[in-house]
Amino acid sequence: MAARIRGVLAPVLTPYTENLEPDVGRFIAHCRWLVDNNVGLAIFGTNSEAASLSVSERLSMTDALLEAGIPAARLMPGTGACALPDAVTLTKHAVENGASGALMLPPFFFKGVSDDGLYAYYSEVIERVGNDRLKVYLYHIPQVTAVPITMNLIEMLRKRYPDTVVGAKDSSGNWDNTQAMIDNFAKDGFDVFPASESTLSKALPLGAAGCISATVNMNPGGIHALYQGWNTPEGETLQAKADVIRQIFQSPQMIPAMKRVVAELSNDPAWRFVRPPLRVLGDAEAGKVISALSQAGFSMPGYPGERTH
Repeated sequence: MAARIRGVLAPVLTPYTENLEPDVGRFIAHCRWLVDNNVGLAIFGTNSEAASLSVSERLSMTDALLEAGIPAARLMPGTGACALPDAVTLTKHAVENGASGALMLPPFFFKGVSDDGLYAYYSEVIERVGNDRLKVYLYHIPQVTAVPITMNLIEMLRKRYPDTVVGAKDSSGNWDNTQAMIDNFAKDGFDVFPASESTLSKALPLGAAGCISATVNMNPGGIHALYQGWNTPEGETLQAKADVIRQIFQSPQMIPAMKRVVAELSNDPAWRFVRPPLRVLGDAEAGKVISALSQAGFSMPGYPGERTH
């Protein structure tokens, strides 16, 4: 794999056609806009609706991105799966195609499993992929999986695979946990990515590697500017601006809201589609989000079809 990826990454939204098939053209265009705004691509993360995509869909969409010229070094595909063979297939495809890392959920169907069981799962994937270039990033999102990535598990994996298990995304929303990850492991080369730009100004000084945040899909330029300038005189202002946008989207309907905003601002209604069980954001809710964004002066500069308010 390429050099270790750092900075700001988007768990890239997955557009669909009216028939709820992945819309590869819109996907490529969205990824290209994100890359042009200096951020990386955590394709097939939570906000990508990854759990609603099949293995074959993920593989073919990755291939399409690479064929379109999106740099493999900017990719950190989500490759975790409940079925061990699926995780191996996705992870092997990522490493063999030059992605910078693989972001791996734990197997999330069985609850109450031990750290030994999770260690065995990650170890099996690593051994079956069998590639020294593999870089695994553990994905901690216990409010969704109910299967936490504990400090003990990280220590176990790091002891056996120090050059392979190289980082984590902490989506717990618990700052104490994020800080503990950084304090315990960052000094030894373990890259911790908080899941929200709202913590960048306090995470980066401690040694965080950046962030992997849903709203990078909407505000890549602003969040990248914050990553670069958090310790400059403008840092407080950059953080405040990013926080305003984040708060507008922060809700249980975050994915439909982001897609609806892309649809509205790009004059492209097809962007609003989500796969069930998610539902398209209704007009009343969308109106509130669009109004709040307008008041905040939000735009998506350079987006295909982008219009101003």
